[in-house]
This record gives sequence, C-alpha cells and structure tokens, in this order.
Amino acid sequence: MSPLAGPNERCLVLTESVFKLRYNPALDGLRGVAIILVVLSHAHAPLFDGAFFGVDLFFVLSGFLITSLLLQEFHTNERLDYWRFYRRRFFRLMPALALFLATYCVVAPFLWPELNDIYSDALVSLLYLADYGIAFFDSPDTLLHMWSLSVEEHFYLIWPPLLVWLLRKTSPGRVWAPLLGLWVLSTLWRVFWVFQEQAFYEIFFRFDTRVSGLIAGALLAALMVEKPKWIAYLQSLRGYTMWLVLAVPLIMELKWDDQHAMLWGITVVECAAIVLLLAVQKPEGLVYEMLTAPTLLQLGKLSYGVYLWHYPVVRFLRADYSWPVTVIGALVISAALSALSFYTIERWAMRYRDGRKPVANAPRPQRERRDPRMHEASHHSS
Repeated sequence: MSPLAGPNERCLVLTESVFKLRYNPALDGLRGVAIILVVLSHAHAPLFDGAFFGVDLFFVLSGFLITSLLLQEFHTNERLDYWRFYRRRFFRLMPALALFLATYCVVAPFLWPELNDIYSDALVSLLYLADYGIAFFDSPDTLLHMWSLSVEEHFYLIWPPLLVWLLRKTSPGRVWAPLLGLWVLSTLWRVFWVFQEQAFYEIFFRFDTRVSGLIAGALLAALMVEKPKWIAYLQSLRGYTMWLVLAVPLIMELKWDDQHAMLWGITVVECAAIVLLLAVQKPEGLVYEMLTAPTLLQLGKLSYGVYLWHYPVVRFLRADYSWPVTVIGALVISAALSALSFYTIERWAMRYRDGRKPVANAPRPQRERRDPRMHEASHHSS
C-alpha cells in the first residue's frame, strides 16, 4: 500500500536533513480510489471482479514517490543515506503493521475458532514473506492481503542501491532509458510465466512478476526530473491519453483466474496510472478536482491503515451481509481503526523516527533545493 505512508508526513524543522516533496492532495485522492477498488474486490461486489487492479495503482504511486525522493537526495548529495532511508521506512510502516497483527492474533481466535493458522500467518506477514508464501505455500491464508506489503518491502530493500548503480552508469539526465527497459523486461517476465502455463495465483502474488508497477512509477519519477524533450509532447497529448483511463472500468470484467489480467490488464492499469499522475502534476483540471474531493482525501490519507485492517473486517462481514453493507461497513470500521492507530502509535513512531524536537525560529532546511516539479511524499504500502 505498502501499497502502501498514510497521512502526509509534513516535516517540521529537524536537526537532520529530511528530503521532502511538495504535498499534492490529488495523490491522496488516488489512494482513496485504489482502496475503494480493493475493498470492492474483497467484498465480491458484482461488476467489480477486476477491482484487484486497485493494488496496481498503489504500486505505481509508491514507485513514483519513493523514486522521486531518492532522486532528489542523490542529485543534492551525489549519494544516498541507505541507513536513513531504511530506518524511516521501518518506523513509518512497522508500528502500524505490528499493532494490526497483534490485534489480529488476540481477536481472530474468538471470531474464527476453527482456524489453526492464525499465528503462523501473522508471523509470515510480519517477516514480509507473504508474496512468495501465498504463491507457493498457501501461507498466509487468513491474511491474504499481506502479499502486496511484501512486494513493496522487497522493492524498498533492493531499489535504492540499484537506482544508485543505474545513476552512476548512465549519462546525466538519461536514467529514464534503463528504467524504461526495466519496465518492459518486468512486463515480459510476467508474460513469460503466463505462456509457461503457471497458475494464475502463482503469477499474481509474487514480487518478481508484480514489480512492473513499481518500476513504472519509478520511470515516471525519472521523467519528471530529467524532462526529456518527448515528455513535453506526451503531456500535450493529455486530451487523447485520458481515454486510456476510461478503459480501466471496462477491464473490471476480468475475473480472478483470467490470464488476460496478467497478459495485458496490469499493463493497461499501469499506463492509466501514469496518465493520471501526469494529469495532476498541476493543481487544475477536472481530474485534479475529482481526486481532491474531501471524502477521497480523508480516505487516501488513512489508506495504509485502512488496507491493513480491511481484510479481516470484510471476511467477517461478507459471511452474513450483502456486498453493499460489507463495503460500507468495512470502509467505516477500517477507517476508524486506521485513525486510532495513526493518532496513537504511528504518530509516536514518526516523532521518534524524526529524532529531536523542532528548533524554534530556525529556517526550513532544504527549501532552496526543492524541485518545484515534485510533491511531498506521503507514500506507503498498498
């Protein structure tokens, strides 16, 4: 939500140098859309069989924000502080995950006394092994949604050093080219396994076959920073490329186990996500206004927590209630639990992560170094 963090991490004046991107509310709105699609999918809502594509929106957005931050830091310092990056990711993501899993281990035995894999599922989820665990070992089974957090975590682990290597090996302003190649290769890798007739779920859940969305977001981040000549032409075609976004509702008919989703459906959603992100780079236009609707904004700001909590809630509700009740109930309950988590343990963890208290009357660090084309990172897991 990984994908996936939460409410906007607006930075007060700290003694350490913290790289930030200007806040763009439309990105929170896009998260809100993504989490609604995910809940519709898990609630088994009719006409939304393909709503599992909501996770791909999270992937593209996460890749875009993470890479934007990394590029900003590298272009400023000509290096990345890996320890700082991993430390900040840990304190932003792990407290909420640990609280959710601890609560699940306490409550689940009362709700589903027939389950015998509650604790093992929680352990696999805590270790971020759910993607390959589900694909090949059917674990976790009761926490099926943990797979996407694992995909994003694996990306966080390998992407910073890989990106630095690419930046050092390519000409200045040209890192977008190998990223474009990586996106194509990662897409072809997924298609390869489809033609090898591998089971749908084995392809769907794995990091190596789902990393294309994160790379697509990284590619867009590089294009926004490096601005090759052709990107301006692409932006000028926005009136035509927005039709691609309208194709997304049509592919909602792609049901689970339909390999067309793996062959081309994911790629369509990734391209649509890129088009949407391009469309909201400036705070104007119909798309921007739609994505900044207050309800979507609030839901998007809590989307990491909502994603964590929603699946057990959906499983409980859909056993006895219709899908509309399940969807509305899951969103309301998950948002409430997410807010409780954020305003308690998560805020404490972020204060601890940021170190010392704000320095009074000190100038805001790094302001002169900000790229006006970027936005504040409120990235998280799907």
